[in-house]
Amino acid sequence: MIHAFLMTHDNSQFQNTVLVVGCSDSSVTSVVSTVLSSWKLECARDNDEALALVEKSAFDLVIADQASSGREDVELLRKVRLVRPHTRFIIVADRSTPADVIAAIRAGAFSYFTKPLSTQAMEEVLQLAIESPAWDEGIEMLSGTDAWIRLSLRCDVATANRLQQFVREFLNLPEPDQDKVAIASREMMLNAMEHGGKFDPERRIEIAYLRARHVVLIRIKDPGEGFSLADNLDTAANNPQDDPLRHQRHREAQGLRPGGYGILLAKDLVDELFYGEKGNDVLLIKYINDERRGSASPPL
Repeated sequence: MIHAFLMTHDNSQFQNTVLVVGCSDSSVTSVVSTVLSSWKLECARDNDEALALVEKSAFDLVIADQASSGREDVELLRKVRLVRPHTRFIIVADRSTPADVIAAIRAGAFSYFTKPLSTQAMEEVLQLAIESPAWDEGIEMLSGTDAWIRLSLRCDVATANRLQQFVREFLNLPEPDQDKVAIASREMMLNAMEHGGKFDPERRIEIAYLRARHVVLIRIKDPGEGFSLADNLDTAANNPQDDPLRHQRHREAQGLRPGGYGILLAKDLVDELFYGEKGNDVLLIKYINDERRGSASPPL
């Protein structure tokens, strides 16, 4: 899909452009050059020069990668939005706080990274940037503090994938809990988008993250009428022991995407998972062992 997208633009003699602020980190420019191999790459020395270049010409993507804080990059993002409201913007910050990540989401950032950079995660986000519309309102901040965040999400896979990286950043969790919580919430988001939202981009789900001292709570609510988890044949969690692939046959017959392992995976990554009475409201609980804050264990 990616190559087809790029070939289409090459054939029409239109070349996408990406502006990297700083170009001092070889890991960032290397990933950009590899994934966006047919794009024109330009560099700016700092945020001031980047803004001057954006005012002069339009870029399809801007990556803030100079030695700066998340707060400084969010300020550049706001200024770019005033000049070029349809520009996708990715922040790669040396230093950041959960408040900086929340501010970036509010300002319309496409994604956010704090160094040290995960090359694989960056590659995945760049691929999303290639495939996504230039202006993307898939993630809307309903309310946000350092501890409690509420979001509204468009019901499509790309939006769930984008949020996964933001979750890694704003929850500020120790390894390996960071990835466990991000992956578990993505799997349950996809379940909500599929069963409740029918992957209709006109419909939205709500998700809330509460980061307490020793625990993370994640609540996901979809717009559907709900379902009985015990009677749901689409998920591997309900397969009989003697027929572990029953859900796959059922999903194929219903025309559903391959999958059905989300609930099993999420249960393995978090400590507790509860569905509400109607089945369209789910709560995930992850207890945190963090030497920076003290140890934690599930209540007796």
